[in-house]
Amino acid sequence: MITLEFLYRLMGLLTGATAVINFRDRTNPNRRANAAFWGLWSLSFLFGTWLPDLANGVLILAMVAVASLRGVKSGGAEGSTLAERTASARTWGNRLFLPALAVPALTLLANATIGHITIGGAPLVDAKQVTLVSLGVATILSLAFGLVMLRPPLAAPLSEARRLLDAVGWAAMLPQLLAALGAVFAAAGVGKVVSTLAASAIPGGAPLLPVVAYTVGMALLTMLMGNAFAAFPVMTLGIALPLLVTQLHGDPTIIAAIGMLSGFCGTLMTPMAANFNLVPVALLELPDRYAVIRVQVPTALLLLTVNTLLLYFLAFPH
Repeated sequence: MITLEFLYRLMGLLTGATAVINFRDRTNPNRRANAAFWGLWSLSFLFGTWLPDLANGVLILAMVAVASLRGVKSGGAEGSTLAERTASARTWGNRLFLPALAVPALTLLANATIGHITIGGAPLVDAKQVTLVSLGVATILSLAFGLVMLRPPLAAPLSEARRLLDAVGWAAMLPQLLAALGAVFAAAGVGKVVSTLAASAIPGGAPLLPVVAYTVGMALLTMLMGNAFAAFPVMTLGIALPLLVTQLHGDPTIIAAIGMLSGFCGTLMTPMAANFNLVPVALLELPDRYAVIRVQVPTALLLLTVNTLLLYFLAFPH
């Protein structure tokens, strides 16, 4: 049966290849630090399931040490030259986006099919992880589509992945770390503290105030922590489950889905979400460090208002 481990192994192979390419690149003076950083991350993805928690923690601390002492810096060699990329863009035009657009389409198709496939009576994919596994399958199929369409050298996907990962640097692992931070906060009982404060401050009876507290709280906590996955367990355990589900009998599926979307509104408005808001500024060499955030704020506030109204009208009987 295919589980989430499938995606971990794919990421382990990709980061492992990035480490090897960096180590072999003698034109990059930072090649050993880069190779060490991506190699340690590869070990975490490939063997983290079987390693004890202490060993996984040591791997993370070693990555932090490498990033702090030498940093992860872009290498001088590129997988393709600027002239080659410009010529390809002129040849293909907007059709260059087809492999990227194929990812969501193939994910939807895989999500609707592979979850129903059984072999010898056993499901092909873990029923709890069909969507994420579908995303991995769709990414591989889209990569194959891109290779057939553009016909680059076979090593091009790995060398381009190395170039992008080196450019993004340590921020590439922020989503993983922040999601783990949310689990740590939930295990430490922060959600219970939030629940106690919310219950004492919000009057019971009508759902409007708890709904606003949940959606706005998700956005604000995401802005502080940098990732909606980190804020979700804290705010859901603190406000959504005790107030919206248990007391007011709201639909937990709708509440959880719109709660996550509210958190993503906070992601659009914070420099803490560096991989979304600061890395693009660096890649595009924009003069204003907060240019992406300034453009996204009006959309984020509008979406947060819409999410709050949708949660109020859809999750509770009126």
